Amino acid sequence: MQLWKFILAYDGTHFHGWQVQPTLPTIQGTLAAAIHRVTGESVLPQGSGRTDAGVHALGQVASCELGTPIPPANLLRALNRALPPAIRVLSAEHAEPAFHARHSALRKTYEYRLFPRVPGVRSEPDRICPPELAPYCWDCPWHIDLELAQRAADQIVGEHDFTSFAAVDPDLTARLANQPNSAIRSIFNSRWHFESHVYSYKVTGSGFLHHMVRNLVGTFVDAAAGRIPPESITQILSKKDRSAAGQTAPARGLFLVSVEYPEQGPQ
Repeated sequence: MQLWKFILAYDGTHFHGWQVQPTLPTIQGTLAAAIHRVTGESVLPQGSGRTDAGVHALGQVASCELGTPIPPANLLRALNRALPPAIRVLSAEHAEPAFHARHSALRKTYEYRLFPRVPGVRSEPDRICPPELAPYCWDCPWHIDLELAQRAADQIVGEHDFTSFAAVDPDLTARLANQPNSAIRSIFNSRWHFESHVYSYKVTGSGFLHHMVRNLVGTFVDAAAGRIPPESITQILSKKDRSAAGQTAPARGLFLVSVEYPEQGPQ
């Protein structure tokens, strides 16, 4: 058996997330079906993380074992022929025996894209989100002050308990009861950018809780729109209560950009 490492890009618009689900189209299930079609083997590739329904990826990493002896270039070509156009395998290579797409990951980077519909000058008409961007960004109905958004984003750099920014999840509640530190994550970079009428927020961390990035973005937008002070992010973190944070930003604006592993750069 040979351990394989795949790097994937996908448009998550019409998929119900990464994790395989009965009767529903998922990235993991579609990749498994393509592998079976090419090799005849039934495997369930493990991803670096479970992206939600509607979330996209530029650099998702997956791993699995295969017994079929096939050159990497041939497997790459065959998988892309077997997969729908919305999923592309960017690379296929042999991995070290100890490698695991999720357990071996050190850092992940996500990007969230937002189209500010309301301009800064009230006399100007609202901007129209182009249809080619609409499936891949939040058509945000408020004016966004980039300086306020960045001041809010600065508050999460470092090690924090992100319970306030995690989805309400019975599994998380049970895990926190047994492991009080299980919601602690380290954030290494948290930056907003503006380019070609689109705001983008990029965050790199040791790991992310369910809905964490989308909940962060929704709360940063509250700060950027002047509804809460940017410095209130610190108090929201300290409350360890989801109801203290803001809305959940729509899934369509979120991209898994890259995953980093020991002695390697972004994948």
